[in-house]
Amino acid sequence: MFEMFEIKQHFQSKSLNDIEAKIKEEIDTNLSLASLPEKASVAITAGSRGISNIAFILKVIVETLKEKRLNPFVVPAMGSHGGATAIGQVEVLEHLGITEETIGAPIHSSMEVVAIGTTTKGVPVYMDQHAFNADGIIVVNRIKAHTAFRGNVESGLSKMIAIGLGKIKGATYIHQGGALKMAETIENVSKVALNHSPILFGLAIIESGYDETADIIGVSKNEWHKRESELLTWSKEMMPSLPVEDVDLLIVEEMGKCFSGTGMDPNIIGRWRIEGVPEPESPRIKRIAVMDLAEQSFGNAQGVGLADFMTEKLYNKIDRISTYTNALTSTYLQRAMFPFIYKSEKEVINTAIRSLGPEIDYEKLKVIQIPNTLHLGRVLVSKRIIKELEELNKSFEIVRTYQLSFDEMENLAVKVTNAE
Repeated sequence: MFEMFEIKQHFQSKSLNDIEAKIKEEIDTNLSLASLPEKASVAITAGSRGISNIAFILKVIVETLKEKRLNPFVVPAMGSHGGATAIGQVEVLEHLGITEETIGAPIHSSMEVVAIGTTTKGVPVYMDQHAFNADGIIVVNRIKAHTAFRGNVESGLSKMIAIGLGKIKGATYIHQGGALKMAETIENVSKVALNHSPILFGLAIIESGYDETADIIGVSKNEWHKRESELLTWSKEMMPSLPVEDVDLLIVEEMGKCFSGTGMDPNIIGRWRIEGVPEPESPRIKRIAVMDLAEQSFGNAQGVGLADFMTEKLYNKIDRISTYTNALTSTYLQRAMFPFIYKSEKEVINTAIRSLGPEIDYEKLKVIQIPNTLHLGRVLVSKRIIKELEELNKSFEIVRTYQLSFDEMENLAVKVTNAE
């Protein structure tokens, strides 16, 4: 069809050399502030996101606590994900490589919650019963920009407390106030939980623009929101992005909950699709075509409504109960509405290009192909984008050049997912 270039983007990068040593150091520092008796039970939170090294991180936390003669266990902390069932949430963890065998500790999963208080704004606060009844809780999560709101705290430790440990009941109350109040509500709910539950401290995971573990930082209760806000700023500075801001067609090879809570990160694609919330100013993408749903998303296609076109292959993998439950809990219904559906990847892409207008100049067409919205270090771009990158003096490397084409099954002949 036309020429495409595989390029490596250059982002801010920092990689934690010794993850195990850093975890042990942070636990030593923060556990010294707690007076836990020998054999005390400690709940460790585990979410549904595709966090780099998460199974290893949880394993090291478990081993470190056992060395201190404590009894750790893991609690799925993911709101309504996994179809809002205890078994479903365990299965989500399994898809992330988190099992009792891999981490060396039991997983206690339940959708039952304990009411522990009310915020000054009247929002009830709930917490997973297993976590609340433990002698201590260590909140573990990656800190990053949220996919639906902006605030002092977004996706991170406070959200893990308020929505993750709040399960579907707590998540529903928090989303009830709408996206514009989410940051404030999460902060207020987490304050109540910090004061009325056995939370010991947090372990904040920061990732680089290349999806690498940049740092793991202990956060004490007395500096919780201030520290989390500082770490959020740092995380945003390292956040990956598309090569350019104006795009005719974005081809997404895979979407899914393992890449973003919204399947495709709105911060990357520039689409909120939330009633009453203005769309971002950039990036500006005319058409988005998504090819497949990752197996690790377990049928949850939340965020599919951010696309314009999708394949039958993707459609056939969708678990509507899981997807609808997630969308109804969040109240962002448009994000789960189906785009145009076509039989093959070839038909999807050809139709998406035709939809741009009757006279297409392929030399000027700005196309980007990405594996997903989390891994953007290596992407495929059209010739016009190469020219723009050169005009903007952006740092990148061209890996190879090829013609956009399809195999005998009418799937893309070249994919970033298979290139590395």
